Formats: sequence, C-alpha cells, structure tokens
Amino acid sequence: MPVPVTFRDALAAADRALVGMWCCSGSPLVAEICAGAGLDWLLIDGEHGPNDLGTILAQLQAAAAYPVTTVVRVPSNDTVVIKQVLDLGAQTLIVPMVGSAEEARAAVAAVRYPPGGVRGVGSALARSSRWNRTEGYLADGDAHVSLLVQVESAAAVEAAGEIAAVDGVDGVFVGPADLAASMGLLGQQTHPDVVEAVLRTFAAVRAQGKAVGVNAFDPDAAQRYLDAGASFVVVGADVTLLARGSEALAARFIP
Repeated sequence: MPVPVTFRDALAAADRALVGMWCCSGSPLVAEICAGAGLDWLLIDGEHGPNDLGTILAQLQAAAAYPVTTVVRVPSNDTVVIKQVLDLGAQTLIVPMVGSAEEARAAVAAVRYPPGGVRGVGSALARSSRWNRTEGYLADGDAHVSLLVQVESAAAVEAAGEIAAVDGVDGVFVGPADLAASMGLLGQQTHPDVVEAVLRTFAAVRAQGKAVGVNAFDPDAAQRYLDAGASFVVVGADVTLLARGSEALAARFIP
C-alpha cells in the first residue's frame, strides 16, 4: 500500500513556491473544507491550536482524500510527541523554536529509526505504515518522513545557516511573530528590522541548498517573501478567515 509523498517530495517536484494555510481550529470538518480549496498544503497546528493526537489524526484522515500535502506542527521538540504524531501518519513535521544546530540534530534523531535516530518502532500498530501494509516501511523510513524546523528568534537567525546544514533537515520555516517579539518588536511582524532578519535567514538557508519558507498573513509581506525566493509560504488560517469574515458580516448588516 503506497504512502503519499512528503512535503520534501512536493517541494522537489514544484516549479513555483508552495502556498498553504494553517488549520488551527482542531476541526476535521474545517480541515476537509480547506483541503478541497485548491491550496498546495495545510499546516495542522499542534503548538498553538487546540489539537491533541485524536484531532490531529482526524484531520489527517479528512484531508487524505484531497490532492493537498499535510504538515503537522508539533508542540515542541519532544521525542515522545514526535514519535506519536509520526505514528498517526503525519509524514512532514514542523518542530518549533529550534535555535541551534544541536536542537536541529535532536529533531532529526526523533524522526529517524535507529541506528540513525531514536524513533521508537511501532509500525505494526500504526497508521504510518498502514499497519504494516506498506512494504519495507521500516527499511525506507527516512523516505517517508520530511522534517522542517522553525527559526523564530534573533539568536536562531544568527544560527540559521548552521541549522539548515544539519543532515536530515529538509527545510527551515521562519516565524516572524515570535521573531519580532524576540527583537523587542512584539506584534510588528512587518517591521523593517524583522523583514530584514527574515531575508537574512532566507539567504543563510538557501546557501545550504535547503528550502526556506515563512508565515505571512499580510498579502504584501507574503508577496515580498515570494519575490525574495521563498520556497513555501503560509498565507492565512482557518480561524482568522472565520474571525474576519464574521466581523465583516456584523459590520455590514448591524447599524
């Protein structure tokens, strides 16, 4: 039984930047609606969204029927949580708050089976291997998993090249919100100093031959980063679309 392609494979096959959105609501119904929208990828958020293993699984299942690549952000660089989310069938993970090459290497170890890593072996019990219906899943484990790490602090920007150079890191995702906060610019993701730090991260990551992406809800910022060579972007979220859309209804119809 074949396993769908990873985000690494999708990036390699693309002739343009891949555009996606966050799924933060925890709802498989909302994830299914978003999966059919025509975007390239969905980011299921386990860090800030109200998600647990059950809701992540349900969203992966809901999106599986659609031609969209799913990515799961785990809440932290935790070996046990990473193992559990991979066993659910998530093939691409984003690990947040990676600030050094050492932390990146720990994330790589968590997604790889021994001897290359420390991922626990439970494929016979797990959706990841389709309960051992995927021939050679253990032997080909690295091919079934893609890893992105998130750079989102001023210190991490300075270490971005070293982070990207770690074998097993397929790409770096820049988080301007926490980056701005770490720079003393809380809530100012489009401040020129923050934008400059993002672009420096782009240059450092691309110099290592790795994909680089960014979170950019502001359309002008998203286009600026696309023009600067972003390999992938996130341009919205289910919860913010619902919030702004419902506010627009209230503003239009309530005097």
